[in-house]
Amino acid sequence: MKALSIILNVVLLIAVIYLYVLHFSQGDAAVSTNEAGEVIASGKIPRIAYVNSDTLLANYKFFQTKRGELEKKAEDLQKEYENRARGLQNEISNFQENAGTMTMNQARAVEEDLRKKQQNLMQYQQNLSNQLMEEESKVNNELYEKVSDYLEDYGKNQDFKLVLTYTKNSGVLYADDSLDITTQIIKGLNDAYDGNATTNAADSTAN
Repeated sequence: MKALSIILNVVLLIAVIYLYVLHFSQGDAAVSTNEAGEVIASGKIPRIAYVNSDTLLANYKFFQTKRGELEKKAEDLQKEYENRARGLQNEISNFQENAGTMTMNQARAVEEDLRKKQQNLMQYQQNLSNQLMEEESKVNNELYEKVSDYLEDYGKNQDFKLVLTYTKNSGVLYADDSLDITTQIIKGLNDAYDGNATTNAADSTAN
């Protein structure tokens, strides 16, 4: 069996593009094309910023914690599979060593039993892979929601109209460091994560 891989889909994070396009004080309805044109004509340049997704993933405590948990889970599942595969291989080796002492019917019965066990092992491997992929998908969704929700609030509070993600080898050829808000976003996300962790620990102690 190939090692169960951890593939945390960074594309999901890179897809976090917060677009708050020229909303007025009401904040709910987007301006019309004419209104947007008037803003552009007035010379008022919308505030734009970007987040380095590589740096964010490397420093966001939630992501690091979840990645560690998934890697540990993958290792445990791999060991569990290998134990079962080793047990089956021992049975096969034992059968090969003793096949000469069996009747034809006995040998056929053992072969059929081993064949079913091999099929069960393959199905078990697939189930483990599916289980891991489901958990990875859940973490990806949580990551997306946490980052996008925080960026939405941050963008509104700081009056940013556009917050993009930037990563090495992306389509962005140049980005001025003055537009980089990665450090602030990481701090805000980690403060929120630490606050939730403290609250959960307090609730657990109280119970």
